[in-house]
Amino acid sequence: MIIVNYGRDWAKAAYGALAASDICAFLKPGMSVRVKPNLVTAQPASNGATTHPEVVEGILMFLRDFGARDVAVIENSAVGHSAARAFKVCGYGPLRERYGVPLIDLRGDKCAQARSGGLDLKVCETALRADFLINVPVLKAHCQTRMTCCMKNLKGCIPQSEMRRFHALGLHRPIAALNALFKNGYCVVDGICGDLSFEEGGTPVEANRIIAGRNALAVDSFCAGLIGYEPDDIGYLPLGRELGVGEYHSPDARVVELNPEGKPGAQAKAAAISAPHRALIDDDAACSVCYAALAFALHRNGGRSARGGKICVGQGFRGKGGEGLGVGDCAAGFARHVGGCPPRAVDILPFL
Repeated sequence: MIIVNYGRDWAKAAYGALAASDICAFLKPGMSVRVKPNLVTAQPASNGATTHPEVVEGILMFLRDFGARDVAVIENSAVGHSAARAFKVCGYGPLRERYGVPLIDLRGDKCAQARSGGLDLKVCETALRADFLINVPVLKAHCQTRMTCCMKNLKGCIPQSEMRRFHALGLHRPIAALNALFKNGYCVVDGICGDLSFEEGGTPVEANRIIAGRNALAVDSFCAGLIGYEPDDIGYLPLGRELGVGEYHSPDARVVELNPEGKPGAQAKAAAISAPHRALIDDDAACSVCYAALAFALHRNGGRSARGGKICVGQGFRGKGGEGLGVGDCAAGFARHVGGCPPRAVDILPFL
């Protein structure tokens, strides 16, 4: 089961996603719980690279009400960066005061040796020894692996020297092997405004959604379609399946959509993509999730559309039609359209 919750109250959306999920079938009050956001670098979440502190706050609220007592937020930022500084710059300090949870920079953590997927790995003990790990990645693009979400976010659970080695090993296999070590936990994806093209931010695409699910591979394969990829396009996903991390999300699997009326229209959405790409979009009151799917698809295919025509997207096209191109259920009246509420970027690509 995958939960998708919409809205601009991000703490409430994260709390609601967990409350509607099956997390309580796996989480027990006496467990040690570690919450792992993505703070790859010290910059505000609005840039599209880091996990919004409000999302983590919603998780902490849920854990408090659930009765969890041994809770901490953990992270090891990218090579050369400090999670301690990221906690400060990204607005995590108030969470420590408000909820009494430590913010742990894993850069100084002890390491454990573990063998997985035919590889010897060094893993930070604080993450590896936790009874339950809540993985809170940002859904965004990545310059080397195309996408980063749940599985790749666990790279912040290893020392920075090991991060360098992962790159030397080609990233995909060690990421899959690392995920095979973590069997007990849950995923809460920050899908609010992930970056369009680069993991360190700068071109955010507003979507305002929280995605939650039990299995990192299943959630990642679902999220891949949202930004224009098939699961096999992301090298560590098929490798993860080989190593028993999980299975791909099936079209027949249950997806629960919460607060669909809360799908917000975007405000600064157009700033995330280039002017030539924006020139192809005829936007009339488009929800940000529909606009984001189209933006990702246009970015992926280099800004080309069939016959060079404009692509209509938005609620303003309900009941309208013609010979043009339409994206999303609201634009279903056009001669050529791709449906979905919201549509997936991976379905828009072949349509374009």
